[in-house]
Amino acid sequence: MAEVPRFFTGDIPRHYDEGLGPWIFADAASDLARRAAALAPASVLESAAGTGILSRRLRDALPASARLVVTDLSPAMLDVARAKFAADEAVDVAQADAMSLPFPGASFNLVVCQFGVMFFPDKVDAFREAARVLRPGGHLLFNSWALMRDNAFAQVAQAVSEQVLPEDPPGFYTYPFSYGDPAQALSDLSQAGLVAGHAELCLRREITDPEGFARGLVHGNPIIAELAERGIAPDTVVSAMREELEARLGTPPVLDLKAHVFTARKPEIARESA
Repeated sequence: MAEVPRFFTGDIPRHYDEGLGPWIFADAASDLARRAAALAPASVLESAAGTGILSRRLRDALPASARLVVTDLSPAMLDVARAKFAADEAVDVAQADAMSLPFPGASFNLVVCQFGVMFFPDKVDAFREAARVLRPGGHLLFNSWALMRDNAFAQVAQAVSEQVLPEDPPGFYTYPFSYGDPAQALSDLSQAGLVAGHAELCLRREITDPEGFARGLVHGNPIIAELAERGIAPDTVVSAMREELEARLGTPPVLDLKAHVFTARKPEIARESA
């Protein structure tokens, strides 16, 4: 079971969704939804869906007849995701662990995941589990952040956290960028018995609400709990985040985002995994 997402509780999901979603997740989600729709799947499983930033775009991009099942490990994240859909929309929202999916084999044409694979403790096992629930010829589609050095906003967040908590700085800001080598991901997918390809995704976004984005970096991440434990006022850290963002990236800050997108296919005739 993945460990990091369990910290996304309380108000963290709302701040994550509202403060970070529009700036660092929305455009990548639109790209992934477009790629998903191009595969014309009849049934789709989204794993590690978080607050439903991709989920909403998937439902809009897919035909109304396509089945969409949205899952995540965190009930609090799913509460935010569930609120994005009307009662009559064809979406099933359920708690599930991507490492052990509660679905029969060959249940879906497509498994899709937005910036979630980095949190899976064993990537090959997670890909094997995705392959298990895929029908022959089905696809696994996901994106992952490139390295931290290619995403300056993360460098800012980590630098500020080290300034605020110098004796024991939190490592969470580095975690999402821990799977930034596409060669490693392609190797892991191959070990899981999938045939995969890779594309780079480069995006640029001007942050028209730097205060809101800085607040999302603090209140929408597990660092907020560490600040509370150490008696540090979060608003002072929000201010520091905004000042550092503007110092490094301009006023308003302009983000150059880099990620990787992987499309993997389950062979029509299953082959043994390495």
